[in-house]
Amino acid sequence: MPALGGSCGQEVDQQVNRSAVSHRFVRWLGAVVAALSVLAFGASSASADDGYQIRIQVKEQFRDATGKTDNQPVAGVTIMVTDAGGVEIGRAETDDKGVAVIPVPAKADYTVTLDEDTLPDGQTLSTASTAVQQVTKDSFITSTKVINFFTGESQGGSQSLFDKLAQRGVNGIRLGLVLAMCSVGLSLIFGTTGLTNFAHGEMVTFGGLIGYLLNVTGMSFLGFLAFIPGVHDDGSFHILLAAPLAIVLGGVFGWALNAGIFLRLRRRGIGLVTQMVLTVGLSILLRNFFLSRFDSRSRPFKEFSLQKAWEIGPVSITPRDFTVSVLSLLILIAVALSLRYTRLGKATRAVSDNPDLASATGIDSERVVRLVWILGGALAAAGGVFRGLDEQVSFDMGGRLLFLMFAGITLGGLGSAFGALVGGFVVGVMVEVASMVVPTELKTTPALLILILVLLFRPQGILGKAQRVG
Repeated sequence: MPALGGSCGQEVDQQVNRSAVSHRFVRWLGAVVAALSVLAFGASSASADDGYQIRIQVKEQFRDATGKTDNQPVAGVTIMVTDAGGVEIGRAETDDKGVAVIPVPAKADYTVTLDEDTLPDGQTLSTASTAVQQVTKDSFITSTKVINFFTGESQGGSQSLFDKLAQRGVNGIRLGLVLAMCSVGLSLIFGTTGLTNFAHGEMVTFGGLIGYLLNVTGMSFLGFLAFIPGVHDDGSFHILLAAPLAIVLGGVFGWALNAGIFLRLRRRGIGLVTQMVLTVGLSILLRNFFLSRFDSRSRPFKEFSLQKAWEIGPVSITPRDFTVSVLSLLILIAVALSLRYTRLGKATRAVSDNPDLASATGIDSERVVRLVWILGGALAAAGGVFRGLDEQVSFDMGGRLLFLMFAGITLGGLGSAFGALVGGFVVGVMVEVASMVVPTELKTTPALLILILVLLFRPQGILGKAQRVG
């Protein structure tokens, strides 16, 4: 008996030691992520606060029959900036991206002049773009004022209803795949914990911003890693390397939110309504933090920002958008198969269906919830990166998608991961197709109307199950 007791005691000690090591590793990983995030945002802020500047973009303008622009950069064009008294402040030539940046001493009135003699042979400024543009003091909303010059003429053309519908359908599929990917995590968190997370949009934004900072801002102290493929001399990462890193950090961010906030609230017995209100405050806090560190204007990733669209029948799509759509579809298929056939997926669905019964059968519900937060954060970050590739990165990009995600999971079935896949996809297609009959600014209205109708007539959604209340 003593030997048996000693053996059991050693096993318990070993388990405790392994658990302690695991917790220390997780805390260390979280600290590293937090430090890198702070340094990255700090680098971004520092670069934005160096002074005022005028960013000039010169592009050759094309417009196909669908009305979609496909602008190409014009390099080697001379730009001059003068002050209100006619004194030259600076002069520069556009680079291979068609961009010239000229620092200015302060917010003031300036004149930006394009030297038309330096335009490539055969190119002239469009009738809507003059060679001299004025910049006023009040137009400096941020430290950078953007001025655009366009060459060429718009290529108008008529388009049949079928062609318009096909193009909008393709755009809707792209948006629907991103919404579905973001919605799965939101739905799983609701299904396993009952929490309606209004900060999920900021988890999407986090992924986009981290991906941008790794890809564009660059951190000089990482320059020693330049021997690694995908790492540039300035410490920035190619998007093919930055995107996976951002997704991983998004998963860590999801884990940190659960471990640092919501796990503690659950253990204290704090109600779901209180937790939901807290997510609203957390969303506002994070959004303002992103705004303060990233600035208000949207920005593109370094790679694949300028591409010529493929013409496939009546629709046009860039290689970047096609690749993003395929990757989104593969990720969604992998998530669906994992939820369906893996042990963890079955445990997640069991906790979503009945947490008490799942716990009674030996499933570690807290472990499942922790992994759901990690998966939700990673999928949200992936959605942020893919959306940033499509529409550029901004501080509120996730917030603009939040209610569309809610519409998707409501349509598909609250708490149902497969319902979120279907609902998010349907809402994305609906939003883009709706722009054919309503103004672009109101294209999300039909999706929100569907949300109201579903709540009124089929609250359980498409794939949800009706439940008796009371």
